[in-house]
Amino acid sequence: MGVAIRAAGDGDRELLVRLLDEAFQDDPVSGWVFPGTEYRRTTHHRLMGAFTDIVLAEGHIDVTEDGSACALWMSMPAGDHGAGDPADDEGPAQLRRAVDPENERVETIGRLTAGVHPTGRAHEYLWMIGVLPGRQGEGLGTALIGSVLDRCDREGLPAYLEASSVRSRLLYERLGFVQACEPLQLPGGPRMWPMWREPRTP
Repeated sequence: MGVAIRAAGDGDRELLVRLLDEAFQDDPVSGWVFPGTEYRRTTHHRLMGAFTDIVLAEGHIDVTEDGSACALWMSMPAGDHGAGDPADDEGPAQLRRAVDPENERVETIGRLTAGVHPTGRAHEYLWMIGVLPGRQGEGLGTALIGSVLDRCDREGLPAYLEASSVRSRLLYERLGFVQACEPLQLPGGPRMWPMWREPRTP
């Protein structure tokens, strides 16, 4: 039985933010950005809201029909796609001011991921994918990613992401991603694995 997937729109914002907030409460990177259960429960949703707004405006979000999982994608052009020198990029600082002004880790993670993002080739960027905790392990994430990877293969486009846990890294490896560079070591925190996938030819 297939997974019903549709494109999300502005009217889905509340559903998407709630889904992502719940899906990432126990994620190692979210735990580093927002340390402490109570702090994370009351603040984390603001970061998920900011991410959702950016991708609804500039990218593409797929969501399962039952609202249990979603994937946020950005189509990145060849070139530096705005990353440039991470020290000069205002994006992470703006995000911090909007989400949690006193939390420098919101800005730090933005600068670190921008600093290793591949340049030179157009690609699809899986910004994040969230599955409700009670629905994980059912193949929803694989179905969401697979629909875009199939298009990447048809169009000859590579794909890129950062895995935030060993479990997710293993899933992405099964889908054809390989480690793109040395893992990102968050200061005093967990690692992230930048991963790249070349398009598969028939």
